[in-house]
Amino acid sequence: MLSTPIPNALTIAGSDPSGGAGLQADIKTFSALGVYATNVITAVIAQNTQGVSRVEPMSAALIRAQLDNLLADVAIDAVKIGMVASRDVAETIAEALTQRRPRWIVLDPVMVAKSGDRLVDDEGLRAVREVLVPLADVITPNLPEAAALLDCEVPSSPGAMEVLIPDLQALGSPYGLLKGGHLALERCPDLLWTPTDTRWLDVPRLATRNLHGAGCALSSAITACLARLSAGESRVEDAIASAKQWLHRALEASDRLDVGQGKGPPHHFHAWW
Repeated sequence: MLSTPIPNALTIAGSDPSGGAGLQADIKTFSALGVYATNVITAVIAQNTQGVSRVEPMSAALIRAQLDNLLADVAIDAVKIGMVASRDVAETIAEALTQRRPRWIVLDPVMVAKSGDRLVDDEGLRAVREVLVPLADVITPNLPEAAALLDCEVPSSPGAMEVLIPDLQALGSPYGLLKGGHLALERCPDLLWTPTDTRWLDVPRLATRNLHGAGCALSSAITACLARLSAGESRVEDAIASAKQWLHRALEASDRLDVGQGKGPPHHFHAWW
């Protein structure tokens, strides 16, 4: 009996030497969820659990060479795009993925680290909004990122989150998850939109500092869950909900790790170790 091939997923992201965020977190997440991980690096970041000290972007030419070599050889089922620091890089990624488009593209519009450090310039932000969001099937902004994309105030309530959805939809991605973890509530409310409706996904807030790379893990979990959808299956919202539950369990188990003196990472392999 022939077995179903293991899906291949790609992360296009910056690196994190502490292993909790960026492409390292994505590779761990893909692996934990049964998907083969490939990667293209966009930036080398001097970073630990306490903050970012330096960002060194890769050139657009080197990123394109990485993409062309990989995509010419490996059939990619789903791709997650993380940190993109400039318009040249955004356009390079969009061109390469348009020529050899995977079935699913997930965009995590990473612009600000958990420490508050800004990771992209203004032109990079506009490129994410104008070039990459319309390319994506799913985007996963948190509240500050959504405000940056729309050039508006950061939402301060679930009601204010709902107000943003039509404008976020108008940017061009058919599905999205507006993450409400920045709100000071007993639960963490995320608002999922689809081409036809919206749906709240929330879980109890956990008393943990281990949130380093949580957004990276969620978007890469969504990517992995989409990669595993069978041919013809289109329950994108179920894949997103499954990914959120996986992250919640990873955060619940994060105190089993002892990584750094700042904000530790989720436990990506909580179901395995």
